[in-house]
Amino acid sequence: MTKVYLKKKISRRIENGHPWIFGNEVNTVDGDAAGGETVEVYTHDKKFVGKGYINPQSQILVRLLTRDKSEVIDEEFFLRRLQEAWDYRQRLGYVENCRLIFGEADFMPALIIDKFNDHFVLQTLALGMDKWKPAIVKALEKIFSPKGIYERNDVPVRELEGMPQQKGFLSAPFDTQIIIRENGLQMHVDLENGQKTGYFLDQQDNRRAIQHIVKGADVLGAFCYTGSFETHAGWYGAKSVLGLDISENAVAQARRNAALNGLENICRYEAVNAFDVLKQWSKEGRQYDVVMLDPPAFTKSRETIQKAITGYKEINLRGMKLVKKGGFLVTSSCTNLVQPELFLETIQMAAKDARRRLRQVTFQAQASDHPIIEGWENTNYLKFLIVQVL
Repeated sequence: MTKVYLKKKISRRIENGHPWIFGNEVNTVDGDAAGGETVEVYTHDKKFVGKGYINPQSQILVRLLTRDKSEVIDEEFFLRRLQEAWDYRQRLGYVENCRLIFGEADFMPALIIDKFNDHFVLQTLALGMDKWKPAIVKALEKIFSPKGIYERNDVPVRELEGMPQQKGFLSAPFDTQIIIRENGLQMHVDLENGQKTGYFLDQQDNRRAIQHIVKGADVLGAFCYTGSFETHAGWYGAKSVLGLDISENAVAQARRNAALNGLENICRYEAVNAFDVLKQWSKEGRQYDVVMLDPPAFTKSRETIQKAITGYKEINLRGMKLVKKGGFLVTSSCTNLVQPELFLETIQMAAKDARRRLRQVTFQAQASDHPIIEGWENTNYLKFLIVQVL
């Protein structure tokens, strides 16, 4: 097996168990390994670090799969890892819909699998994981006997690994428009064309957190996408709900979700630019009992973090101005480069500029089926905050 030797001075990230090894951290590669093949990694003085897959085309040269020298990377390995991940989710109570595999946090770097009841959506975001796709599908079939498996590899990051973007069936074809149950509601999910894997499961626990503050409230939801938070607000007893999103398709699906739950008279939606509307309505002095903000990621690179912070500050400042005194702001960020402390600082800066005081109700991360490993910042990406605005 090809051996990869690290430089004498290695990063604390590797020492702390993170599976990524960048090309500039490697001293020598002993042997020829084609992209996607399994290699062994050693320190400069030949101490075993782990086994993983290599891709000379990628900035992340090696992604480690195991730190056990005796563990063989084969079909049985993937079956075992999937079973362990499923056992973990079941112990936490995620038996219907969940992120079954959350990449590095489940020791399966660059693999995402979302479980929507009996349907599965899979992403293989690195060449080494893509080569094991047949073994992963076989393991899913053995453990779950699913109704269908769909591939959502239509993501640009694959091109950095020298792979094409693609999507399609990994099982016999099936209807990719499905309905799932979440927190007592029914929600349409478009596995083929919805964002990411079709539905944002990472907020499923956080959506329950609004149930008391929205009772009898006039609620505004900006960046509502398919209306999951807004539908929950209606379900939990809001007096009125208005959702805003720039996408006509998203708004159409949000209306369908409202109708599916008998909430079409409570939940209304408009296809508008939420940035512009927040600015305009705050100037006009409109007021709501609850304002919910769930914007897309503002940056994917460290170079533009400051721009992202400016964006988060702006929309939260506008959101706060739209909240009646004593009302609530519900706000999220899914940008993993903006870590929790920085996000909270940004909210406080917005409050200062808006001349409002905040009282924290809750501050949470993503749902627990997306586990966090301390020090691995890519596993700790979602920030969800509810504050009372005074």
